Amino acid sequence: MSVTSGTKRNEGGLGETVKVIIHALIIALVIRTFLFQPFNIPSGSMKATLLVGDYLFVSKYSYGYSHFSFPLSPPLFSGRIFGSQPHRGDVVVFRLPRDTSIDYIKRVIGLPGDKIQVIDGVVHINGVPVKREAAPPFIETEEGVREQPVKRWKETLPNGVSYYTLDLVDNGFADNTQVYTVPPGQYFMMGDNRDNSTDSRFSQVGTVPFENIIGRAQLIFFSVYDGERAWEFWRWPFSVRWGRLFTIVR
Repeated sequence: MSVTSGTKRNEGGLGETVKVIIHALIIALVIRTFLFQPFNIPSGSMKATLLVGDYLFVSKYSYGYSHFSFPLSPPLFSGRIFGSQPHRGDVVVFRLPRDTSIDYIKRVIGLPGDKIQVIDGVVHINGVPVKREAAPPFIETEEGVREQPVKRWKETLPNGVSYYTLDLVDNGFADNTQVYTVPPGQYFMMGDNRDNSTDSRFSQVGTVPFENIIGRAQLIFFSVYDGERAWEFWRWPFSVRWGRLFTIVR
């Protein structure tokens, strides 16, 4: 009768545990690289579509892959493979053209070749104003923030995509702009919080090359109130915005 020592069993168990961990890390890396990458929202430029403290999944496969799709962004190739063009109205994450170490999230407003201009707060695409109608005001409900209604509009793009934008002030600093011509292979991005968004209207961002787009925002999987920390699980009963969990980004 053969007897297996306790030491060998322990060694075997440890080896299996290491294998499981390695396999899990490989699977997580594949998912993050090719399917979904988590991002969190640090600013209010996309209010009220996205709020500070939202955590969302971005689909990497929606527009194909560039070298920015991979961890550390190794310059393995230029352009995109399996590329699929973004649609007008998509909410996308991209690398800032002037500093590709920074991720931004905005909405696609202008496609290659479009002429974009904002006149009295109304977006014009190729000389045609985007349909805009008044909506019930947005009221901030965050703890510690004074409730103050903010003017809100429902915009509908030429392809039928509708969403809401905030209008913090009349005659804001970017409510009247020059005409921007979107170069080939680039996109014009705008935040939904129009008076509090640094986007393609400003030289700090400009138009965004297709190569810089990481993916499309798809799903809010977690959300905590502004100022809370997601890892403080003992505060979740009070810090989590339960109503925003597992909502689709539109």
